[in-house]
Amino acid sequence: MKNTFVITITTALLLLLNACAEDFLEAPTKSSMDESVIFSTPAYAERAIPGVLQSFAETNSYRGRYLPHYGLNTDVEVQNGMGSTNADPSDKERLVNYNTNLANDQMNTDNNAWAKFYEGIERANLAIRGLRTYGDVKNNDDLAQILGELLTLRAILYSDLLKGWGNVPARFEPVNSETAYLPRADRDVVLKQLLADLEEAATLVGWPNENHFTTSTERINKCFVKGLRARLALMAGGYSLHKGETTLRLSTDPDLERTKMYAIAKDECLSIINSGNAKLQPGGFEACFKAVHAETYVAGNEVLWELPFSEGRGRVIFNLGVKHTTTDKYTGQAKGGDDGPNPVMFYKYEKEDVRRDVTCIPYEWTNGKQVPTNLDKWYFGKYRYEWLNRVVTSTNDDGLNYLYMRYAEVLLMAAEAINELEGPAAAEPYLRQIRARAYPNNPEKVETFMTAATASKEAFFSAIVNERALEFCGEMLRKADLIRWNLLTTKMNENKAELEQLGTRGAPYNDVNAKVYYKTAPDGESLVFYGLNRGEAGTPIAEPASYTEKSWKLNADDATRMYWNRLFVRDPSLQPYWPIWQYFIDNSNGMLDNDPVFSN
Repeated sequence: MKNTFVITITTALLLLLNACAEDFLEAPTKSSMDESVIFSTPAYAERAIPGVLQSFAETNSYRGRYLPHYGLNTDVEVQNGMGSTNADPSDKERLVNYNTNLANDQMNTDNNAWAKFYEGIERANLAIRGLRTYGDVKNNDDLAQILGELLTLRAILYSDLLKGWGNVPARFEPVNSETAYLPRADRDVVLKQLLADLEEAATLVGWPNENHFTTSTERINKCFVKGLRARLALMAGGYSLHKGETTLRLSTDPDLERTKMYAIAKDECLSIINSGNAKLQPGGFEACFKAVHAETYVAGNEVLWELPFSEGRGRVIFNLGVKHTTTDKYTGQAKGGDDGPNPVMFYKYEKEDVRRDVTCIPYEWTNGKQVPTNLDKWYFGKYRYEWLNRVVTSTNDDGLNYLYMRYAEVLLMAAEAINELEGPAAAEPYLRQIRARAYPNNPEKVETFMTAATASKEAFFSAIVNERALEFCGEMLRKADLIRWNLLTTKMNENKAELEQLGTRGAPYNDVNAKVYYKTAPDGESLVFYGLNRGEAGTPIAEPASYTEKSWKLNADDATRMYWNRLFVRDPSLQPYWPIWQYFIDNSNGMLDNDPVFSN
């Protein structure tokens, strides 16, 4: 974390322990006598928080494995550089093409994301137990805040385990000899605990800027806790693959009944909205992402929480950002662009939508200048070296925090839940705010859109599905959304057909030019394009000789695997999650297995 903590918490036990460790689990640790002091003293207890966050930032945890790979491929976000030959897909490609192997060479190691997530959970469990045992959280606001933060950090880890792996072991107490090995639990068990934990955490932590902890977006505040609880309620009330099953379905647990979950999401979102403690970023859509790059961490605006990395840690731009092929005045590392927008996304936006040119970038940087890429390779413009107020000097990490949740999602979750419960008229104001920000100079387009969206409950839901794609492209929310809506296979099949239409310039993409034309702007580094927008046919009318021509193709001339055939191998709904990796299966004392859909 850039607001320096000292990590002094005892190193936690990993999920998978070897047999000889069982005697140790029953023995008192040297620090056990000090727990009463540690967890009754805020200055000491607070140090448990960076102990948990360390597990987030480890090399093969969020930093190098989860953030670069989770959430791909969808109709919104894809892995760039997927092979175009008949050669078998690499294991990196298999992580996203819905045919993931158990011995995947990107993930199948003892220190990978699965292990690090459970390491963080164990560290949180130890601290939560200590605070509940020794901390006077009812009478000490600082200890209450710390407990609420730890409950929330644990919920984040479990939330991302559920998104990545489906049904996972439920470990909410510190490891002992009897619980060293646990089987997978049905996701409902975990979700019920998380919803309860976050309900409690919301009573413990302060609103943004209410106390000295919550002035920073790197710390947990009440808006984020409630927003995360709303997100998990929508997940719990949606479709998922349950333990031992092969078909996505709704939960049959009465505690997770769909209407109840929408009611939770509605109540939590309205609590945030009506509190006035968060708002859309002043300055507009682009300003939100520039605020993250400014690294000032000011709470109370759009960013509800960002996963903190130190300057020498974290690979947000490194993996997700606009690519620099060479070092230059903006960055000392040549990297970026491992993932990017699905090629259809640029054409899903209207050109008047200010989100388009922030989100979908058709160029990379070489020798300090922008050069065009290709139709099959776009970059997420929400993450850029050139927006930082510092030059990245590390060759492996950029240090930018990961934006985990923002207020725009609260508005759209409120709109979705209220539409489901009360209909489009009641939900309309929340969707309108997002649409109005996207079209600040075209209010008439907002009115036309809202009139169509509010025509029926079904029309409004479709508008939400599309709006979340446009609003959150590059933020890796889409895959979990499509799963909970039971639209993963439907949207992927639709996208496959659209990509072929785009590649061949068939309707509705017959108004996309087969070539683009570009020139360097007077600033000497940025590009001016002609031919990117729909309807820009032929050559530039003004000064055509000053432009350079480039073919704008989805597939290379010698491609043997068409782009649209590389997005997914199996029916996405039959493998919506990753399998538990073979290493952890082999070292689980026979307790871990995978769902029947993972046959490889």
